[in-house]
Amino acid sequence: MSVAQDRITTARDELDAHVRDIVRWHFDPATGCPFWLDYAQKLDFDPREKIQSYEDLTMLGHFEDEWLRGGPVRQWVPKAYADHPVYVFETGGSTGLPKYRINVNDFKIDYDQYSRTLSDEGFPRGADWLMLGPSGPRRLRLAVEHLAQQRGGICFMVDLDPRWVNCLIRDGKMRELEAYKGHVVDQALKILKAHDNVQCVFTTPKLLEALSEKVSLPRMGIKGIFCGGTEMNAQFHRFAREELVPGIDFVPTYGNTLMGLACCKPFDRADDYAIIYYPPQPRAVIELVDPDDPSRTVDYGETGRVMLTTLTREFFMPRFLERDEAERAAPIAQYPWDGVENLRLLTQMNETVVVGVY
Repeated sequence: MSVAQDRITTARDELDAHVRDIVRWHFDPATGCPFWLDYAQKLDFDPREKIQSYEDLTMLGHFEDEWLRGGPVRQWVPKAYADHPVYVFETGGSTGLPKYRINVNDFKIDYDQYSRTLSDEGFPRGADWLMLGPSGPRRLRLAVEHLAQQRGGICFMVDLDPRWVNCLIRDGKMRELEAYKGHVVDQALKILKAHDNVQCVFTTPKLLEALSEKVSLPRMGIKGIFCGGTEMNAQFHRFAREELVPGIDFVPTYGNTLMGLACCKPFDRADDYAIIYYPPQPRAVIELVDPDDPSRTVDYGETGRVMLTTLTREFFMPRFLERDEAERAAPIAQYPWDGVENLRLLTQMNETVVVGVY
């Protein structure tokens, strides 16, 4: 479905206004965090005056991966939130020392917004949830629980350490890996059998397939599945809808600790099961850039590296080069800004990154 140019222009104007607000906030000595206030001292300009649009963020260069690895974590807490309870979430650690992101309310805001995109038929109000995914120091665990609560349900959890899965894969311990996967799936089965109001599930493609080998989720009363992970592609999308969970509201998603949550384009058979995601703009922006020249945005349909910008009052991360690649997708009526199609691990990293349960 095409989208009118005026809606695209309006969305861009709203993004530019949001950028100005976030830059003023993070570089204001009264509200900003120590990291960005210190960073400003090294610049020969005042970002609050010079940065007036999304494009102007190029003045700050690229956010560096290593800035979030290790501490002190409090350098990321804005002064405006100094007296608030603070969460800290970790990335998966599949590329080394985990990156850390502080949160106050961001994960709740992101999932409140996402909840409005879910249907009440597939994800009924008052229904309980199964969270069959990573536990521990990850944003996803609390976020899915909040999503369930926001929709009037209770969220049941399994205990899953994805880093242990990665260790087993790296060491070639396939027997132990299968045993651990069985242990995790067994936890999920016990929850489903003990709690008949569980009608919604979050899980990853690999774990959904493993669970579906043990039980028919439609027969268990599951109505909606919210599913995300590196293995989510057109082939799995078709497999899930046609064979694993036919008749269930199957909602692919893309998210991470640094961005929040992107929404999938509503299912349309004309897309041939392609997975097309749209970021939660203006809170986060995805731009696909030439891997060899990140200053160049690729054309529609062209493959590019994901460059992520996160723009909230809790966390400002401009122009971070992610480990993923995709094809650039055009705006649609529901999301009048660029999307990403067929998201996957960056080709150059295929041999160095272990994605484990994702």
